[in-house]
Amino acid sequence: MPLGTIAVLAVALSLDAMVAAAARGVAVPRVLPRHIALVMLAFGGFQAGMPVLGFYASTSLGPWVAQWDHWIACGLLTVIGGKMILESRHPADADSEAANREPFAFLTILLLALATSIDAFAAGITLPVLNAPIVLSAATIGVTTACLSALGLLAGKHIASRLGARLEAAGGIVLILLGLNTLLDHLAS
Repeated sequence: MPLGTIAVLAVALSLDAMVAAAARGVAVPRVLPRHIALVMLAFGGFQAGMPVLGFYASTSLGPWVAQWDHWIACGLLTVIGGKMILESRHPADADSEAANREPFAFLTILLLALATSIDAFAAGITLPVLNAPIVLSAATIGVTTACLSALGLLAGKHIASRLGARLEAAGGIVLILLGLNTLLDHLAS
């Protein structure tokens, strides 16, 4: 898998974390350096770790996956992308009253990081199918997520109020296109 494709996947997976971080930025009058560090470590760490877990879960299934890999990759990426598009139209409980009381409570940030990284686990299942190097992929996804989450946090008042849902929908569309590209590449060969 070319680095450009890994980067596109990383950005697509990072957008929901960026939106969640932006929502946290809206909830405080001032973003402190410790907020930035917590968001970068939590979101980036979970987004880097979950594809690794997905990768190893898929490799243990071995030959069975090889027969269906392109369909699995297309299906998973399409479902993940569709979920992101639906969530952009119907925001989840990430911005509930409880989450807004303490926007940077450690548990709140960890739960947001976990929730936004579940898509990365599913995407990790597709990495062996795409012949993607796991270390490079996980590092790229983690660093991209950390950077975009920090950016989202700092620009939260503007991004969350005007573009949040559109960014998540864009990430979903990109994942669907990646899934279709994987299927079409396999069927064409």
